[in-house]
This record gives sequence, structure tokens and C-alpha cells, in this order.
Amino acid sequence: MNTESMQNMAQIIRSGKAILGMELGSTRIKASLISPEGSPLAGGSYGWENRFEKGVWTYDMDEVWRGIAGCYADLTEDVKKRYALELETFSAGGFSGMMHGYVALDKNGELLTPFRTWRNNITGKAAQELTKLFGFAIPQRWSIAHLYQAILNKEEHVKEIDYLTTLAGYVHWKLTGERVTGIGEGSGMFPIDPETLDYDKARIEKFDRLVAEKNYPWKLRDILPKVLMAGEKAGTLSRSGAELLDPSGRLKAGIPVCPPEGDAGTGMVATNSVRPRTGNVSAGTSVFAMIVLEKPLREVHPEIDIVTTPDGKPVAMAHSNNCSSDFDAWMGILGQAASVMGMDASADSLYGKLMPLALQGDPDAGGLLAISYVSGEHITGFSEGRPLVVRRPESSFTLPNLLRALLFTAFCALRTGLNILTEKEGVAVDEIRGHGGIFRTPEVGQRIMAAATGTPVSLPETAGEGGAWGMALLAAYMLKGRETSSLPDFLDSLIADSLGQAVKPDPEDVKGFNEFFRRYHNGLSIEREAVKALGEVET
Repeated sequence: MNTESMQNMAQIIRSGKAILGMELGSTRIKASLISPEGSPLAGGSYGWENRFEKGVWTYDMDEVWRGIAGCYADLTEDVKKRYALELETFSAGGFSGMMHGYVALDKNGELLTPFRTWRNNITGKAAQELTKLFGFAIPQRWSIAHLYQAILNKEEHVKEIDYLTTLAGYVHWKLTGERVTGIGEGSGMFPIDPETLDYDKARIEKFDRLVAEKNYPWKLRDILPKVLMAGEKAGTLSRSGAELLDPSGRLKAGIPVCPPEGDAGTGMVATNSVRPRTGNVSAGTSVFAMIVLEKPLREVHPEIDIVTTPDGKPVAMAHSNNCSSDFDAWMGILGQAASVMGMDASADSLYGKLMPLALQGDPDAGGLLAISYVSGEHITGFSEGRPLVVRRPESSFTLPNLLRALLFTAFCALRTGLNILTEKEGVAVDEIRGHGGIFRTPEVGQRIMAAATGTPVSLPETAGEGGAWGMALLAAYMLKGRETSSLPDFLDSLIADSLGQAVKPDPEDVKGFNEFFRRYHNGLSIEREAVKALGEVET
């Protein structure tokens, strides 16, 4: 980058015109500072991990704030290194988190129960009953499923709920004092009415009647956050919020903040996938495909979520809880072996050198079977998981085939959901745009994803910036105002030229994946026995 460009970027930051996006993902909290035109200026991150405690996947809320402050500090350090500047303000900001889940707060704003993340498959009965009641698919990770399951479980905390939100909504509330959510994230709390672009009133009333005999001191609408559209203002950074973000006290209060969104919404924005017939796949700890619909689905499918884009368009979402975690664990083992041999075992070296070997494996991964269920998998009916690799004696057990099997299996549950959309509902998608950690190694992720979906896969140049960058774009859109431009047109004006060349499905790869996919579904009976044989997960 030339000196003039660096000076221009420095001036944007110095003048307070930069825009901040932050996202609390499953393994990293990331911050992205961008120009009003969407160009990345600086970034920061903070690593963290979920914990499995008393049968629940969770994060400690103290760690949320340590992580946010640590991520922001890393961002300010990056600004200082790049531009010799102290970051004291920005023109707008936005905050995102891993989608949906359950954050229940009392009237004093205190957590009533540990945060229950999207990863939990503990609300099966509630999800099933609500799906029947509403005539609308309610996934297990949705906030309303968690709430109703707590009611079915007769949990004492329910009567004390004053505010029910998600991680993104919680962070936004603490930073601004506003009890709001973006419509995309709100659509994963409770069904949205496509006409009113708000929670479905008739279904709200059905839920209230369902639990009326409990005599709770709240009605559902009272404890949910207000739904806002992309482009609307959602409050300003309070003094206490500024101190949570930047404990040094340097950051100024009063900065406008856009509606909070989940990582599903920021993924759609980061890949410019908000028009009908566009789709994106986010592949990291979990993997989900978002297909923007041209028309409503004909039937209710429990495996498919109906959510919305950040500007309210209906989206069919196939979500798999398990993607890269087991692959990452295997890479860790291979890294230990490399280290023992005195070789470079850094993550960049391991992934950069080993992942491409998967493309050298047999088309069907040599007859190997891998099932990567670190946690449960709702699409295939598992509340718990036991990662496994199985082979016949004559299988070709080579390193390329093992890596290929581990990558193939990461997308098998997702493919199961996508088959419902394409085969039963006739949903069409012209191209899938990929983002997330599994696409970092050039070509490999695209080739494997194209084989798994049978659809061309592009990798936008800026998608590597991730959800934090997508959240910053939503904050930039708020500054522009939805009255002056639609969200799709706004994104086209900034990032339409950065989509990159799509990789078309290779026929041999597709044939090999389909054979592996058949083996995978046959092998789910082995997975069920493994769950039984290895007993309950220790807490």
C-alpha cells in the first residue's frame, strides 16, 4: 500500500469517520474498523472457547466483557502500529454475536441462568410442540424453544424474567441501554410476520394462551426486544458502555449504534447475499447455508429455519451444529506429531500444507467414514455426539483420504438440509458464496463445498474479514439511511466487484461426495451406538 493511501486511511480515523463492527463468534471475538466506503482499515481479535457445564454449552458473561475489551484493545493496538494514532472515536458501530440461544435477565439486569448457546440440543420437546402449535418450524436453538423448554422443565427462574434476548442483544443493551434486536436476529427468537416485519402477533397470542395457566407476571411481547430493520438507528454508546468497550476511558460516548444482528445476518451482508436466489455458506465451528427465497416454502420442515435478511426478506436456513471442530482436533494431533519430529507445527503451516492433500485423495475418500459430531446434530436427530472414524479392512487409509473424509463429513448434515430445499421445495440458487475459517486455504474449501452442494462456489475477496466486517457495513448503512438506498443496492455499490471467480463442481468430486454421503447416512446407526456405548458426556 502506498504512502498516500496510508495517509488517507489515517485521516479517516483521525477525523472520527471510521466505522466499527464487532462480532462475538464461537472461537474468536473479532473487530473490524472500516472506511465509509467499506474498506478495512484495522482489525482486532480475542480467542475464547465455550464450555460444557452441567449439560449445557455456555460462555461465562465475565469472559464476554473481558473478550470485548481485549478485542477492542487489540484493535487500538493495530491502529497504533499501522497509523501511529490513538483510536478515540468512530462515527458509528454495530455489535453481533453467535445466533439465537437464550439470555434471560431479571429486573435488575442480572443473568437468571447461564447463557445457553446455539450449540445446545436440549429443547427437543419444546421445539416439537411449538412447531405443531405455530404451524411453523421452531429449531431447538431458537430463544422461544429455550424459554418453553424451561417452562416444561418447571425452572424457577422463568417467573423472574424481565428481558429475554440473545448474546448480540445482550451486548447491545449493556452498551446502549436499548432493548432492541435486528430483524434477522429477531427472526431466530420468534417467528416474524412477513407483512408487518415484526413478531407474528397471532403466534405471540397463541404462546401466551399456552402458558396462561402458569400465571407468570409477564406477557411474551413484554420481555422480547423491539425489532428494528437494517438502516434504522438503535441508540448510542452510553458512558458505561464506552467504558466496557474501552476500560482505558479514552473512547467517547454518544456514538450511534445500529441494530444488533447474529452471525447469520452478518454473513449474508459480508458475502452480499441478500437478494433472492443468492445464498451463502458460513463454515467454521458450525456450518449453515442461507438461501434468500423468491416465494414461501409450501410445507413446514423441522430441519429448515425460516429467518430473514437484515432488511426483512425471507430466508431458508439449513444449519448444522458440527463443521470444523473435529477436523481441527485431527489437525492438532497431526501438529503434535510434526512437533515431535522437529517440524514447523504452526497452525498456518499445518493447514496450508495438509488441507490441499484432501484434493489428492480418492473421489469418495477411499471408502473411509468419518462422522464429526462433537455435539448433537438436530438435522439427523442427535442430541449428543461422539466423533468417530470407521473403515473397512480394505479401505484406502491414507492421509489424503483421511483429510478428505474429515472435510466431506463436515458438510453432510448441511447437505441433508439442502436436499429438502432443492428436491422437495424446488428452491433455486444460482451461486453460493462462502466465508469462514474452512475457506482460508485457497481452493480446497471451495472445491469441497462445490462437490457437497453441486453448486458453483465463490469466495468474496473481503469475506475473510468475516462477520465483524459485515456488522461494520450494517453500521455504515445506518449512517447512509435506508430511505436513500435499499440494503442490496448499498452493498452492490460497495462490494459487488469483490465476489471473485466461482469454482464450478467437478463431476468426479460430486460423484465421490455422493458416494460418501450415502455411506455417511448408513453409518449414522454406528453413531447412535457410539453415543450409547460411550455413556453420558461428563460435565
